[in-house]
Amino acid sequence: MTRPRRRSGHRGRTRRPLVFILPIAVLSLVAVCFSATPREMLATVSRGLNFTQPAKDQPGPGAPAPTAPATSTPAPPPPAPAGAPIGVCGNAGVLSGPASAPAGAVTVPAGNNASLFGDQLPASTTYYFAAGTHYLGSGEYAQINPGRNDTFIGAPGAIISGDDPGSSGYHQNDFAFVGNGTGITGVTIEYLTIENFSPPGSQGAVNTNSDDNWTITHSTIKGNVPGAAMMVGSGNTIEHNCLTGNGQYAFNAYQNPGDPQESKVTDGPQNIVLSDNEISYNDTCNWEAFSKFPVRTPTGCAGAGQFDGCGCSGGGKFWQGQNVTVRDNYVHDNYSVGIWADTNNDGFDIEGNYFSANYAEALIYEISYNALIKGNTFTDNAWGTGAADSGFTDSAVYISESGGDSRVPNSFGYSTLAIEGNTFIDNWGGVVLWENANRFCGDGYDDACTLVSPAATQATCKSALGNSAANQPADNPDYFDMCRWKTQNVTVSGNAFRFNPASIGSACTAARSCGFNGLFSQYGSTKPYSAWVVPVNISRHQNNVFKDNTYTGPWNFDGFALGDTVSWSQWTSGFKDDNGSNASFGAQDAGSTYNQPHG
Repeated sequence: MTRPRRRSGHRGRTRRPLVFILPIAVLSLVAVCFSATPREMLATVSRGLNFTQPAKDQPGPGAPAPTAPATSTPAPPPPAPAGAPIGVCGNAGVLSGPASAPAGAVTVPAGNNASLFGDQLPASTTYYFAAGTHYLGSGEYAQINPGRNDTFIGAPGAIISGDDPGSSGYHQNDFAFVGNGTGITGVTIEYLTIENFSPPGSQGAVNTNSDDNWTITHSTIKGNVPGAAMMVGSGNTIEHNCLTGNGQYAFNAYQNPGDPQESKVTDGPQNIVLSDNEISYNDTCNWEAFSKFPVRTPTGCAGAGQFDGCGCSGGGKFWQGQNVTVRDNYVHDNYSVGIWADTNNDGFDIEGNYFSANYAEALIYEISYNALIKGNTFTDNAWGTGAADSGFTDSAVYISESGGDSRVPNSFGYSTLAIEGNTFIDNWGGVVLWENANRFCGDGYDDACTLVSPAATQATCKSALGNSAANQPADNPDYFDMCRWKTQNVTVSGNAFRFNPASIGSACTAARSCGFNGLFSQYGSTKPYSAWVVPVNISRHQNNVFKDNTYTGPWNFDGFALGDTVSWSQWTSGFKDDNGSNASFGAQDAGSTYNQPHG
């Protein structure tokens, strides 16, 4: 059975915000969003499935020598989770602000606040919103334009709404808080409900220009369509919020080019903290155009730009982020992926989160580097996309062309991608490590390039890889290595995988790729990565190791090549590929335990 990848989002083929708000007197906004097409083209998969041509067993240059799985006594599995955490949404103990205004604050009465917020606000001022609903006036760009270091605090029951149909000349507001200009840093928003704004796709109602050092905390941001609740820039802290029911994302972390605080490694936002939030029921606009979408989309979604495979949806998305902490969040029931790090992210600490019932994968880490994914709980994820029988192994954690690389520095000091000490319960699948053989810098689809060397650019990779005399391993410079995002130096260890097909339903069968972990690529159709080069490398030469895990239930495994299902015995003993490559798949899961399957 062939398994082309369902969808995946390329930089340059997904919608990307570049928003510049001009002076209020002009009342115009320029938004630049790149075009979007599927990220891993199905054609590159299907035309490569020729299982009769052998390939040379070629190691991947730049990758360390293979490391045998450890044979020491396995670590004990993580403790059973105590159940879903206490939510933030509707939790007055978390979301209710002070009953009176702080000293020196400007009190904002409920009602139409257009006269107060019609211009750029002065710096270092605190605004206290009284209980009740606040409106910003009629007009697409009626919005709050904070000054540097301004603070906005809500009393219990304070709501800022972008929808005031009773106003004269009514037009719904696009944005709530916009850093109107450069250097609008240090803004704080807390204890407010912000709802019913209409940010365009891939733009956010809050912090629309991804300004730096904003803190958004103890707030509810909901019902903003068709775009996102918020944008996230460098130095942003997003804590203790309810981010729910938004059209595209809860958050979209992206840095406008040239920002003074952008990462010098990734060119994106850096030093972000996302912690203790509830992120739920986002992507109500069905940006991926899933055919069996589980809810009715809001009227404001019409014409938002949804199409199959856009790779631009989910609970939240990170683009080119560096030094990012994602900790203790409750990420559930989003109508796409839970959290998605896509395109040259580096240095992510993802710990203690609870991912449940997300329609697609709980967590995707894609063409990115160096992360720790530890102590999280994943339960009931990917049931929607899995049941759609996409032909690919849908999983709770999906690693796509990503891994550890010491050539890409980060403040955490990570040089591997470790998935350890997590608990997986009744997801459509567990962990999938995948590398698309036909995806690389200069492939004609990605407009990004790898981060391993400044010598690797779109132009140099395209030129070198198109020259048969200059694209071989160990060439100097080694474009064969430098132009690929690799699934390498990934360790999957000390995790508890629990799987009962009956808990998922009758659609959950091995024939529909339910209940799988995997390590594989596909037959390549593009030189110099054609034939079996990449499946051999991801399996044997890129230091990818499963070890010391505990499996309970009738788990299966995909190994070496896309579509190759193997048993526990083959997975742990190693096997020879029978597709014509004559290559061997090394033994995995040393020190692991496979318990009796559910009856």
